[in-house]
Amino acid sequence: MACTPGLYRPRNAEHTVLHAVIREHLDAFVREAQERGEGSGLPQFVEQEFREFLTCGILSYGVARLRCEGCGLDHLLPFSCKGRGFCPSCGGRRMTERAAHLVDAVLPRVPVRQWVMSLPHGLRYLLAWDHGLCRMVLGVYAQTRLGWQRRRARRLGVPNGRSGSVTVIQRFGGGLNLNVHFHTLLLDGVFTMAAEDGGA
Repeated sequence: MACTPGLYRPRNAEHTVLHAVIREHLDAFVREAQERGEGSGLPQFVEQEFREFLTCGILSYGVARLRCEGCGLDHLLPFSCKGRGFCPSCGGRRMTERAAHLVDAVLPRVPVRQWVMSLPHGLRYLLAWDHGLCRMVLGVYAQTRLGWQRRRARRLGVPNGRSGSVTVIQRFGGGLNLNVHFHTLLLDGVFTMAAEDGGA
């Protein structure tokens, strides 16, 4: 039985609940943040992320025109916002691309566990605004996890074991609330150099 090619259906971005809520309430939200923040208001990069989200996937904000030379079919592909905050389309695409890269080119074919590091509420807000501090906390967390593996391996008779990890910093929760936390893929064990042949 022959497979029929799938038909691309662009998402209807401007008719989603998230788009409607942000479109209808963004200006009032920005004004209220300005008033409550004693003039400091919403950080510019946050407001920019909101405004660019409102253009994502909408034809009137720009398109690429694709044309098949074989059949003459034209297709309009709307531009995306490429946001890193809360756009479900751009975030989902970035997540899929990163996962494929990790599987194809980074992670060895060994067991891997996911660890999630949640943080106290007060620290979440500090890390959201201070990227250097966020990297420092992540470094302590990663070294603690890897050190735990090395100590455990030493107790099992592997003195110089090394492991590896990849961490993604997630900056929001399921309700779009500010929630900085770390998702870590940690190799489930350690590696050591084989004494007989010098191989890994």
